[in-house]
Amino acid sequence: MTGTDDFGIQPLDEIMKRLGLSNHALVSVSTQQLSHKVIQKGRKGKRLTLRAQQKILTALKLAVPDQRFTLKDLFQY
Repeated sequence: MTGTDDFGIQPLDEIMKRLGLSNHALVSVSTQQLSHKVIQKGRKGKRLTLRAQQKILTALKLAVPDQRFTLKDLFQY
């Protein structure tokens, strides 16, 4: 692979830092199969499937129910 699936740090990373959320916080609140590795890949800009992106979005909504997020808020690709 030539790095074409690496998009650099994603907005998800900044949002999680700002909210004080760890990868584990999202994994523990998730009702779907979501791993620490998938969240880390998403934060660092490795291409995720739409399904994996949606799992992260759902977990984030559960962790912070008073804020509204969309996939476009989290990922730049």
